[in-house]
Amino acid sequence: MRKILSFISLIISTIFLSTVFIIVSLFDRKGEKIHRIRRFWAGLHLKVCGIHVSLKGLDNIKKPPYIIMCNHQSALDIYALLSSLPLPFKWIAKRQLFFIPFIGWVMKSAGDISLDRENPREALKAIEAAVRKIREGTNIIIFPEGTRSKDGTLLPFKKGGFSLALRAGVPILPVGICGTNRLQPKGSFIPLEKGVIYINIGEEIYIADKGRAAKTEVMNTVRAEIERLIRGRGKTVE
Repeated sequence: MRKILSFISLIISTIFLSTVFIIVSLFDRKGEKIHRIRRFWAGLHLKVCGIHVSLKGLDNIKKPPYIIMCNHQSALDIYALLSSLPLPFKWIAKRQLFFIPFIGWVMKSAGDISLDRENPREALKAIEAAVRKIREGTNIIIFPEGTRSKDGTLLPFKKGGFSLALRAGVPILPVGICGTNRLQPKGSFIPLEKGVIYINIGEEIYIADKGRAAKTEVMNTVRAEIERLIRGRGKTVE
């Protein structure tokens, strides 16, 4: 019964709030109201599904804007981050998502950045757009694995996000997410059970003094920190 209710609630809330969202986006140039609507939508979905988010490491959020980098286990990661992180942010997402009815329309209206991985020229334009947004004070979220991990193990990181980070020159905020792959495995449209999602925020990683040649070094540093946060060994985790 709960799964049926979760499915119906997600469909109805997505359609209704997407319509509200698109209308609000015409008047909300700063994006503050837009983010609050998305936050409400994500929190509503998690509540109906019986899922709670445990968030640690808020003291590590000091001087945004950031490029926030997270591991990616499940579609639930999106809801968990939207509902719990106390920062407005934009997504960098693959181009195909922007063609999904309602979801894609909202992403476009919100100013999320479309990345066409099969077209290097368009991908470069997306990176330049992201750099401009970040320098103007926008926080960006990236899943450096590029896709969801089936078992929660970190997949190899793609270098594109680190090229963006070094061009923008703002700190990277590492975030570890635990539990979402168990609650909603890859391929599931809704969560299969109730439970808790754990989000651990790490310390800022400063890269302003790094050259572009430091891409691999920065990537390895971020990966190591996210691994510690996932395993509960980060400084922010009790």
